[in-house]
Amino acid sequence: MTQARRVAILGGARIPFARSGTEYADASNKEMMTQALKGTIKKFHLQGETLGEVCLGAVVKHAGDFSLARESTIEAGLSYQTPGLDIQRACGTSLEAAIVVGHKIAFGQIEAGIAGGVDTSSEVPIELPKNLSTTLVKLSRARSMTERLKTFGDLTPKALGLSFPAVKEPRTGLSMGEHCEMMAKEWHIPRTEQDELARLSHVQAEKAYKAGFYDDLVVPFRGLKKDNNIRSKIAPEKMASLSPAFDRQSGKGTLTAANSSPLTDGAASVLLASEDWAKKRDIPVLGYLTFSACAAVNFETDEGLLMAPAHAVPMMLKRAGLTLQDFDFYEIHEAFAAQVLCTLKAWESEEFCQSRLGLSEPLGSIDRNKLNVHGGSIAIGHPFAATGARILATLAKSLAYQGRGRGLISICTAGGMGVTAIVEAS
Repeated sequence: MTQARRVAILGGARIPFARSGTEYADASNKEMMTQALKGTIKKFHLQGETLGEVCLGAVVKHAGDFSLARESTIEAGLSYQTPGLDIQRACGTSLEAAIVVGHKIAFGQIEAGIAGGVDTSSEVPIELPKNLSTTLVKLSRARSMTERLKTFGDLTPKALGLSFPAVKEPRTGLSMGEHCEMMAKEWHIPRTEQDELARLSHVQAEKAYKAGFYDDLVVPFRGLKKDNNIRSKIAPEKMASLSPAFDRQSGKGTLTAANSSPLTDGAASVLLASEDWAKKRDIPVLGYLTFSACAAVNFETDEGLLMAPAHAVPMMLKRAGLTLQDFDFYEIHEAFAAQVLCTLKAWESEEFCQSRLGLSEPLGSIDRNKLNVHGGSIAIGHPFAATGARILATLAKSLAYQGRGRGLISICTAGGMGVTAIVEAS
């Protein structure tokens, strides 16, 4: 069996993330993804180069995005000999893409590859009713005016109705926010804690920008040079005044627009390679992708929709021979502040760890000062498939700056799944 090689993270680039309906309102997935790829390609002087794989994905895709990775790869300036692979695992898409590329590097199938993701909540695909799409197909196949007129007769007012996509779970009909509201109630997560975590997300993101941390990670696009959702001076009193966004009836709703990640447009990419490939090109290694895990839960009857990372992390820790406290940085995706807090509380719970995870004792607490130190998804934004690549590039750079240590990534996804990974300094 081939000895697995270390998977080096060399760095990445993304476009500034933008609240949906703002600067990128009419930008396509392909346009945004191509720009993020160009940032990474330019950064590492890869124009015209052939890489082993470019693995990309999007959650909200138009029919025209069917070959998104391949088209963006060529458009961004890599050679035609570079293959492209489309992938999708909801909000964990680009972290999963990095894992796929990493596995190919580890076992010698390729020497280098790019992982990434993109999403727009502005330019969403609008579906045609089944009857209308069937009629239009028949119309395109009609060979005479008589056949065409007969086909037109099948078009009723009902058949002309359009269907707009909804971010809801097919099995429950509930949105992710409604599910997370249920989790917040189950785990007794107070509104004040959610608001404070959200406030810190904005403060840390602004601090990182002012320190120049994002200077080589973010490439300008359509006039933006910085994520446009960051509100570092938001007052706690203002946050507390907002009405609940998902539970407006019971009087007990705690999730608001302020402590939830906004609908966002954006794209991100990250370059991974073997150590030999990086050494030959004199590219410094920022860190290594060492372990990963994915888990899923029965969110209909047994568990909260976004609790799967609470299961995936201990699986990964066991394989790595580590404890939850053995990390210098924790990058926990802030789909909602409540999700982060539910996960942390679950790891601290003896009952949860014993009954749900089969552990003899709780995983314990983390040092909150090490959590999302350069801002999280609530402040920066969350273009679904782009978040994993953003986090991976951010974490690798954080470890390189420190010069030692390791970091943990935890991402919850739709469908009751979670994707996690460990990154170690070079």
